[in-house]
Amino acid sequence: MRADRLLSLLLLLQNRGRMTAPELAAELEVSVRTVYRDIEALGAAGVPVRADRGPEGGYRLVDGYRTRLTGLTDAEATSLFLTGAPGPARDLGLGAVLATARLKLEAALPAELAEQARRVRDRFHLDAPAWFRDADPVPYLEPIARAVWEQRVLRAHYRRWGGEVRRELRPLGIVLKGGIWYLVAMAEAEAVRTYRIARFLAVEATGEVFERPGGFGLAAYWEESARRLEAALHRGTALLRISPRAQRLLPMRFGAVGVRALDGAGAPDAEGWVRVELPVETEAVAVGDLLALGTDAEVLGPPELRRAVAEAVAVLAGRYAP
Repeated sequence: MRADRLLSLLLLLQNRGRMTAPELAAELEVSVRTVYRDIEALGAAGVPVRADRGPEGGYRLVDGYRTRLTGLTDAEATSLFLTGAPGPARDLGLGAVLATARLKLEAALPAELAEQARRVRDRFHLDAPAWFRDADPVPYLEPIARAVWEQRVLRAHYRRWGGEVRRELRPLGIVLKGGIWYLVAMAEAEAVRTYRIARFLAVEATGEVFERPGGFGLAAYWEESARRLEAALHRGTALLRISPRAQRLLPMRFGAVGVRALDGAGAPDAEGWVRVELPVETEAVAVGDLLALGTDAEVLGPPELRRAVAEAVAVLAGRYAP
């Protein structure tokens, strides 16, 4: 809305001093022409905005002028919990609200604290998505988030591994994990389950309001769910002998599981190789994962896994033989 944008422009000038039209346009995510129109609107409303010409020019408020419009709305106060994650806030439809809330907060702080807050913002940035992977398309994230907030039942069309399903969900919370959005919701028989939001084919709010289950905590549920998933995935343990290079690769290839394996590693031998116990998934998955370490790893056990890796290596050797 234009009123929100005019307030944001005013607070930018108040908090940061002189700014050029291109700088204001970048902050507000509008065109420079729109900034010119908004500056004129502020002047017409009695706000003393001064335009300084020249290489060091720009727009600034007349010395001594300050607005007291720094109270936060409910939506702005809520959005402050996403201050460190502007990308996710934008995905949830709270980008502009968050920007206005941050400006209001800066305007209300004493000068020394406001400067410290700006230094933190300039020096630290959270980038939630994982490397080398495009973010999931999540066209239904905003209506799902609205249903979570308003405790509205959703009628959903969802794609899972076994096919497509239609069901009514009671949305309890949203989680962003490694750049992927998930919905935690109650389905049939009051079971709480996790749904990948990119797999929703359609959602529709029914208008029905539901009661959240007593004692439910999103963070506690997610932690326990993650533990169950890890236990279900890792069905065995591989005993490996790995080189110094593979020791550097293990955390990148296997994440927290690789880090824990290295923490429990034995003493290095004369060549710097160590023995580790690495939790693995099914044999077929484990073979592919371990072959990714190439000649920097040797599978010592269990015997069936060592044999499976040896067979895969023999097939590759035959395939690439001259």
